[in-house]
Amino acid sequence: MNLRVLALLIGTFGLLFTACDKDDSSPSFDAPKVTAPSGVTTVEASATGQTVSFTVSIDQDLTATYAAVGTGVTISNATGSVSGSTVTINYDAGSSTGAASITLTVTDSEGQSAAGTAVFNITKVSTVRLTTNISADATWTADKVYVLGGRIAVLDGVTLTIEPGTVIKGEAGTGANATALLVARGGKLMAEGTADAPIIFTSVADEITPDDIAAGNFASPNLDPDINGLWGGLIVLGKAKISASNDNGDVSEVQIEGIPTSDPNGLYGGDNDADNSGVLKYISIRHGGTNIGEGNEINGLTLGGVGSGTVIENIEIVSNQDDGIEWFGGTVNVKNIVVWNVGDDGIDTDQAYAGTIDNFVVITPAGSCFELDGPEGTYTARHTIQNGTVIAVTAERKIGGSLIDVDNSTPVDMKNIHFVAPLSGQGLSVTEDEVANSTFENVTFDIDAAELSTLMEQGGAIPAGISAGGSSQANTAVMSWTWAAQAGQLSGL
Repeated sequence: MNLRVLALLIGTFGLLFTACDKDDSSPSFDAPKVTAPSGVTTVEASATGQTVSFTVSIDQDLTATYAAVGTGVTISNATGSVSGSTVTINYDAGSSTGAASITLTVTDSEGQSAAGTAVFNITKVSTVRLTTNISADATWTADKVYVLGGRIAVLDGVTLTIEPGTVIKGEAGTGANATALLVARGGKLMAEGTADAPIIFTSVADEITPDDIAAGNFASPNLDPDINGLWGGLIVLGKAKISASNDNGDVSEVQIEGIPTSDPNGLYGGDNDADNSGVLKYISIRHGGTNIGEGNEINGLTLGGVGSGTVIENIEIVSNQDDGIEWFGGTVNVKNIVVWNVGDDGIDTDQAYAGTIDNFVVITPAGSCFELDGPEGTYTARHTIQNGTVIAVTAERKIGGSLIDVDNSTPVDMKNIHFVAPLSGQGLSVTEDEVANSTFENVTFDIDAAELSTLMEQGGAIPAGISAGGSSQANTAVMSWTWAAQAGQLSGL
């Protein structure tokens, strides 16, 4: 072969190799993408038929498959082909509580892959939203959160039982839409929490769960203890005597404040002083007192005409917009009370309340520590307030009203009550002119004796039974379950 032919052949092969190189160059394909749902999804333990959707994208010229792997869940469609921009995984939640996840991996026909992980919190808690009155006996259990979607009444002849550790939350609402749990006359509330598993009434804005209660964490995980007015409150009404009147004279029943007159379940009062509205034990009521009208809010706990057959003890009120607890007549005895950071009065009595308030702590109400009013009709009765400690000032706040606001129309006996310093300049509304129906025994103020008269209204005389000095009178050991105790508010008492 001559050189000229050889050169021609070499050139031809060179062209062929160049052409082959160009033909073998592969097109560029976009890698797949997988986006999992953001945040943590709460799922009830052992819940079946659940789904979670991932957003996926693959190159339009390719096909793809997926594979899903779960932790704490059981997946029913773990593999398959990708069709469209969404892959939905079907799963059943496990029986164990805690964190769980599903990881989805998408692989395209070019071997490129991407993955995303959905995160779950498996809990034994489910939510029940209530929008109608309770007209048949019912039980609320600690494995659920009960949401008040309005003013919910326990009707006459009906018993509502609430188990220890149950959480009840009120939705936001004002005016006629204010949320509250109301126990009508003739109804019963059997709400018996324990020191280890109190019953919590709070706002839907509060993230506390029964799991928190079971773990011993009774404080709100996200709301400060001075946030109020987020829902209504708890109202219990009975058939015991009250002292009320209108333009025509005495009346035996009236509508409770905070409830529109259009709701007949708001009536209270009668002639049965031994009336029984149930049992309330170890209950914490928080962040309530929403406004239903100008200057008209719902108390943390309202007791209207409640009889002595009712048992109420170990009650905490935290940051209610209106009073902590208010009694309107009735004969029920209440003991072991903590009232902390309320927006008006700590303890308020009206309409000839005839029971005993025993063992309590009141901490920095924005109104008066005690607002004590007497009969509004011709019927009169005495009540007793004893064995308590009042913290008038803390580093965070101080009371905004009187230490004691009482007048001649209020028959009350106050015994073994101590006010913690500093107290100067707070203004105690008790003078010799206003205590004709009141008695005081061992009511002390942690202040120098020379300053005691400055606490009296208008610098007046000091009533018998009131003195400087003294020490805490409340038995706070029985209050260790409260949020106030866990927050250190009862330390040293």
